Amino acid sequence: MANVRDLKKDINYVLGDIIEAVYIWELTNPDKDNKEAESIIDEAIATFDDLIEKVNQKNVENKKQHFKSIQAELESRGRDLIDKINKL
Repeated sequence: MANVRDLKKDINYVLGDIIEAVYIWELTNPDKDNKEAESIIDEAIATFDDLIEKVNQKNVENKKQHFKSIQAELESRGRDLIDKINKL
């Protein structure tokens, strides 16, 4: 990872793409119930807020390890959200 700015961009792009995928699913399936899709969007927004809050923490001893753990958490939570989209 190059810097904090790139990590913030990654978080924004990954979760933004997930939300966009949910919107596309909603548009292509207008006859289905959107409650599950809306909960995925809410979860993606909550994940975004949580990860950005972690990135902005100032009192971290080992910054490199902290940011690697945030990147790993983004990957795992992003995969979970994608799996939920695929199950719709």
